[in-house]
Amino acid sequence: MTTTDFRLINWDLAASTAAKLSTAGPSLTEAEITAVVADLRRKAEASVEHVHRITGLAAAADLRDSQVLIVDRASWAKANTQSFEAMLAPAMETLAKTRGEKISEATQLLSATATGVEMGAILAFMSSKVLGQYDPFAGLLRADLPTGGRLMLVAPNIVAIERELKVDADDFRLWVTLHEQTHRVQFAAAPWLRDHLQSKIVELLASLLAEPEALGERLRAAASDVMRGAKTLEKSVATAKDDEGTESSGLLSALRTREQKEILSQITAVMSLLEGHANVVMDAVDSSIVPTVRTIRQRFGGRGKDRGMVEKWLRKVLGLDAKMRQYADGQRFVNRAVKLMGMEGFNRVWDSAENLPSEHELHHPELWVQRLNGTTDPSPLEG
Repeated sequence: MTTTDFRLINWDLAASTAAKLSTAGPSLTEAEITAVVADLRRKAEASVEHVHRITGLAAAADLRDSQVLIVDRASWAKANTQSFEAMLAPAMETLAKTRGEKISEATQLLSATATGVEMGAILAFMSSKVLGQYDPFAGLLRADLPTGGRLMLVAPNIVAIERELKVDADDFRLWVTLHEQTHRVQFAAAPWLRDHLQSKIVELLASLLAEPEALGERLRAAASDVMRGAKTLEKSVATAKDDEGTESSGLLSALRTREQKEILSQITAVMSLLEGHANVVMDAVDSSIVPTVRTIRQRFGGRGKDRGMVEKWLRKVLGLDAKMRQYADGQRFVNRAVKLMGMEGFNRVWDSAENLPSEHELHHPELWVQRLNGTTDPSPLEG
């Protein structure tokens, strides 16, 4: 059996299952669809200038290595199956080399089919929730694609939420694209970050997949929660105990070694940094950019904070829920670090992997500032 024949997840089946289970979204005429797509493209382009001004990241001036896509729900789900497959390819190849001969073709077929259906069910559920997503792994798919990632704006969901909240469509679309374009700029400013993040995820999953049945078990639990229906993702989390005795879920309960837990901690810190930084950018937006921003924030926050469902699901499957309060923790870190170092000083975080905060430093920004400054005094700016 060759490594190319080895499969534990049927990604094509995951995509087709998601397409079958995904709903279309709000009713729009062809003319309305065309107008929404064009408008979202304009908003995405306009938001880059604001991200550049707020963050001071020069990378925002040239984003040619990545692309912006306006997608429907099924297309978003398919794109994610493609990226997951590309991202996890090294872990699957390692597993094929080390355990491929020990896992029968029949077992592989059953696992790939069952896991593909379960993955598709989860993606179908999520496809109706996520507004936008920056996928840094798209450049791994094919040589003819841009080497960077792709920003996907899920048009039917954006329209559905702006109608539900009864907010100004122009303002809401710009507000959403500001957050997602910040992620695009982050990865442009740190071109090493994609490979760094992939290596950590692959390292963790390769370790966990030493027992392939664990993947199916965790995905089946997550899919069962989704298929039970009308619960929010937060309420549908199956629980287990983590190190501190708090509730956690997913693959976290399968972690056994100190090395696995350390890798998880590093992934947690990176994801928290990225989301917290994007939230800081959104908080810097005022009525001169988005006139009705206060109304949008109030109404959007009041509907359950559905923003970031992709990240929430990744936290569920990887077991990150109890280990991170992604937006809040990251946002507190960035705010404090910027206060101590200024935005230019904080932007050193994008220079190299060595400058990323650890999970401990994420909760103690002064320690991160001290490390980067090479001093024991957090900053002369501290008040």
